Amino acid sequence: MFTPLLIAAVVGYFLGALPFGYLVARACGVDIFKAGSGNPGATNVKRVLGTKAGNMVYVLDALKGAVAAGWPLLYYRLSHQPITSVTTDDAGRILWTLDCSLTAAVIGLVAAVLGHSFSIFTRFKGGKGVATTSGGLLVLMPVPILIGAGVWFTTFFASRYVSLASILSAVVVPAMAWAFGLPLILKIVVTLLGALVIVRHHSNIRRLFAGTEHRWERRPKGEAP
Repeated sequence: MFTPLLIAAVVGYFLGALPFGYLVARACGVDIFKAGSGNPGATNVKRVLGTKAGNMVYVLDALKGAVAAGWPLLYYRLSHQPITSVTTDDAGRILWTLDCSLTAAVIGLVAAVLGHSFSIFTRFKGGKGVATTSGGLLVLMPVPILIGAGVWFTTFFASRYVSLASILSAVVVPAMAWAFGLPLILKIVVTLLGALVIVRHHSNIRRLFAGTEHRWERRPKGEAP
């Protein structure tokens, strides 16, 4: 039982560690760690290199989370591995049950977010994990993540602050997971992931309170970044 969980963790970390933001920017001749906010996430890439590059990074980062969470589910459904593990006492009474496929998927996603945030390929520097988290959660809990996406877009278009939209979504999605009564492991993990996203935005939170946070403004067509 533990071997697939370990594999999910290792594969998830290295998937998450793929530094797509850095690679896309480098292909354009830019060191994203030295441009804009210095963050390799989709928002900074979009700010520095434009919409096309930023959207590409977002999709690639989201795919990392989706694949990390999705392949364990597929593996358990296609293999002869038992999906549920049951632990009993000496009298045969059930002590607890474990959904192996869901547990492996959650472990894969958590590892991917950690890999994205602390990538071994970029000296443990990385992004804030919003895209990777949302991609994985879209596989595991689509309704809460779609509600969170609605909050993100509403907040962004109302305020033009990407960071504020991400922070509020990181609060709403866990709240929806608890409200919908999802499996306990999902509720706990999505709460922890939401907390990680908020912690990774600590500098943005300080700037929001200070009134110095970067507001996303659409540049006139043809204007240089």
